[in-house]
Amino acid sequence: MSSTHVCATPAPVAALVRLKAVAPSPALSRLVKATAAAALALCLVQPAGAQSPKLVFAIPYSGTLKKINDSGEIRIGYRENSPPFAFLDASHKPLGYSLDLCEILVEEIAAELGKDVRVIRQPVTPENRFDLVISGDVDLECGSTTNNLERRKIVAFSPTMFVTGTKLLVRRGSGILNFRDLAGKTVVLTRGTVHEAAIPKLAQRQNIPIKFVFASDHGESLRTLAAGKADAFANDDVQLYGMIAETRSAADFRVVGDFLTYADYALMFRKDDPEFAEVVERAFHKLAGSREIVAIYERWFQQPLPSGVRLNMPMSPHLEELFRVQGLPSD
Repeated sequence: MSSTHVCATPAPVAALVRLKAVAPSPALSRLVKATAAAALALCLVQPAGAQSPKLVFAIPYSGTLKKINDSGEIRIGYRENSPPFAFLDASHKPLGYSLDLCEILVEEIAAELGKDVRVIRQPVTPENRFDLVISGDVDLECGSTTNNLERRKIVAFSPTMFVTGTKLLVRRGSGILNFRDLAGKTVVLTRGTVHEAAIPKLAQRQNIPIKFVFASDHGESLRTLAAGKADAFANDDVQLYGMIAETRSAADFRVVGDFLTYADYALMFRKDDPEFAEVVERAFHKLAGSREIVAIYERWFQQPLPSGVRLNMPMSPHLEELFRVQGLPSD
């Protein structure tokens, strides 16, 4: 006489299913499927009345999380001269606001994978940062990259970490006060930035005859201005303030004019990777919810930089509102 083996849904599987319904995520969906499949397999081979062994399941990651899980390392791209976001101190150690945020993200990634993750840091430039992320040489770019529609066609971005806009850096005593004062003059722009295309288009629309020269990074752009080879350097105002603060040359230069463009900065990673994007999003919500993101902001924008100079830039109402959307409690 044969007996029928009825296999009920194990409690861990039922619990995961209920959790998935409340807080769905790609990783949790995979765990539910893996747990259910393993439980079914045990039901098929195990005789009725036998005691079920304890099951241990590995989550099958994909994309960037799989790459990090398999290698045990994450490759961080950083800028060398974009203070206070990412730059080198006197001992050539990379540091800055963006790198502090990336450190928290690495902790969240390690928690997701349940293992220590080794950080490999690699310098990037405005010109090569996109190629390095797309190719997989860099997993997370921690610099001062603008998130816009055109760039979202090739890469993905974290939630906004800063809001800024383009202004002009000029030598003190130049007589240049605004964009129209640049008629017949030379402006230096950094290759690979949004300014490289946006500022010449703005000059064309406003019919202002400006000569443009281009440099490989912000440091070279500043040196071009300082050497008298350009009359102005167009860049996001926060970076202009940060650069002259770090070089102790604030007395030699002035940031002038109205905003010529606006920009939202974010951390950059590969697109079409929802699992990795979920971890990044979760880390930002934790940063905002605990108010840790405020402390990190104040460290770089209101407290003294390594040079000893303060930027004295309180958080703008716009940025504060964006952080509230991410979970920042109201005062």
